[in-house]
Amino acid sequence: MDAITALHSRNSAPRLTDPAPGGDARQNIFKAALRAPDHCWLRPFRFLVVEGEGRQRLGQIFVKALLEDEPEADSETLEKVAAKPLRAPLLVVVIANLVEHPKVPEIEQLLSAGAAAHSMLIAAHAEGYGAMWRTGSMAYHSLVKRELGLAENERIIGYLYLGSVSGGSKLLPELAVESFFKAL
Repeated sequence: MDAITALHSRNSAPRLTDPAPGGDARQNIFKAALRAPDHCWLRPFRFLVVEGEGRQRLGQIFVKALLEDEPEADSETLEKVAAKPLRAPLLVVVIANLVEHPKVPEIEQLLSAGAAAHSMLIAAHAEGYGAMWRTGSMAYHSLVKRELGLAENERIIGYLYLGSVSGGSKLLPELAVESFFKAL
């Protein structure tokens, strides 16, 4: 798929199943992240790959975090939280690794990590896979960050869910370019 087609047709895929991207497709998706805009070549991002039993471990981290906030959470809620990482066969935790720099403020580093995540979404689509970028409270919870080994200078940008699309995709509305781009 050419780049323009991938950019114009990418859509979030909420229902993902096996197989996950593997081999060259996985390498292409991961490599795409490394081409994100990056002022001063700081590479202010890193990634955790979660698959197989790692998804259950991540689910248990989510449960532990929820119980820290809501000790009285019922079993149905706990099961739902534990199952979140099971919504796709492969997850990539996108992490911004922020450093002090005289020319590159924190916001630029966060945007660079976000651009890396977006590049992976586009690459997954171009490789014929579905993807969904999710955040939610578990992206910001201090216990989750500790359990995943994040340093004080790191932030979770999001969880990328990757796999084969299951079911149809939603129809996206056509947006009028002129509604968003105006001359100065």
